[in-house]
Amino acid sequence: MATAYNPVGWFEIPVIDMVRAKAFYEAVLLVPLEMHEMENVSMAWFPMRESEYGAAGSLVRGSGYVPSSAGMLIYFTAPDIDAVLDRVTKNGGKVITAKRGIGEYGFVGFFTDSEGNRIGLHSRV
Repeated sequence: MATAYNPVGWFEIPVIDMVRAKAFYEAVLLVPLEMHEMENVSMAWFPMRESEYGAAGSLVRGSGYVPSSAGMLIYFTAPDIDAVLDRVTKNGGKVITAKRGIGEYGFVGFFTDSEGNRIGLHSRV
């Protein structure tokens, strides 16, 4: 059953130390994050283009936001998984699984970020 939209519209990654987490993701993914404060919650938004494929999201620090390596798993698109995983280790994260094939769907890799969240990477090549 197809829908007229992609089901995921937004994601939030819990953090303990916003400065550290923002620096980690900017260095690892090579993208700028934009700071916002909303109702006692600190957020660092990932760049987004509303007309493009994929969901937008944010790092979030606030009451009730607890990093976890055992809960939800999000995947960032990474044209070069090996390069991203190299930057993970250089910036305080840990590689869980190196790049591996998933058949016709491409490749994945997994890491733990600076806050303890498990994150996936996906690439078609």
